[in-house]
Amino acid sequence: MRSNGRQRLSVARPAKTKQPAVRRSAVSNRPWQLVSTSHRHTDRLGQAIGCALRGGETIALYGPLGAGKTALVRGIAQGLGASPTAISSPTFVVIHEYDQGRLPLVHVDLYRIRSPRELESTGLTEYFSGQTVTAIEWADKGLAALPQDRIDITLNHRAARSRTIQLHATGPKSDEVISRARIQYGTTGKMHRAPSCRDVKREAPTRS
Repeated sequence: MRSNGRQRLSVARPAKTKQPAVRRSAVSNRPWQLVSTSHRHTDRLGQAIGCALRGGETIALYGPLGAGKTALVRGIAQGLGASPTAISSPTFVVIHEYDQGRLPLVHVDLYRIRSPRELESTGLTEYFSGQTVTAIEWADKGLAALPQDRIDITLNHRAARSRTIQLHATGPKSDEVISRARIQYGTTGKMHRAPSCRDVKREAPTRS
């Protein structure tokens, strides 16, 4: 672990400089709502999201313990081409970095953050630039520090084996990601097969 002289809360490595705030523009106001009936279902959604990412996105995850936040991040890692088995809850090491996939992935857990000062000491905002994808569990504890343009995902218990999942874009870049992910998920969900990122590139080119 390198140190740049600042005290941090269990961060793997220092990262990049802070990105200026993104101006909001018109995006879809309708959230994408799903019901996941199994771990495999949640994983497949995560893979579709991972395939749709282009780099630099922030994914804010909300929901109670056991709702499937870490499972969704594992799927996202797989969609990025990384091994899902490497992803674990970073509750005791606040930030984990993974670079095995086509984009660098940072997995953050703010569960134990108790104050703005503790949040600042993690260096979280330094990851909001470049090509790094940042997935943040318990994102409600760091709302003031999050980019304006991000993907908000809320997971809640519905029954013993099912969850409700709602995805909402807060800016144009995140809106593009959700649009691509919906197309990807639609081509794979009914067939119960793993997503192919080639499908997204062919069927959902980025709008100008």
